Amino acid sequence: METGKMTMIQCVFKGERLFDVQKAMEDIDIVGMTIWEVKGHGRQMGHIEHYRGLETKVNLLPKLMLEIVVLENEVEIIVQSLLDAARTGDIGDGKIFLIPVADAIRVRTGERGIQAI
Repeated sequence: METGKMTMIQCVFKGERLFDVQKAMEDIDIVGMTIWEVKGHGRQMGHIEHYRGLETKVNLLPKLMLEIVVLENEVEIIVQSLLDAARTGDIGDGKIFLIPVADAIRVRTGERGIQAI
């Protein structure tokens, strides 16, 4: 079994940047990813909306989260691609988290480690 350190990259970003993020990953040959809709807030703590004269604080904003597991030597190019694709320069652009992965197992075949990713 070939070994190597693996890292999970989680990227929370604005939904309007989805096409750009997917294209950036395709451009660097990243094809396996999971993306789902999430809600949350960071420092901006949401925003105030007005509806029919009522003021409502919306503190959980819709975002998307991308999650991929890659070899450690691929992390920096992926992070830079995500930064370039997801950044608008506005508050709420998101976050990227890097998490060490101890092991991975492909359910269909039972392969482990980097063969599973």
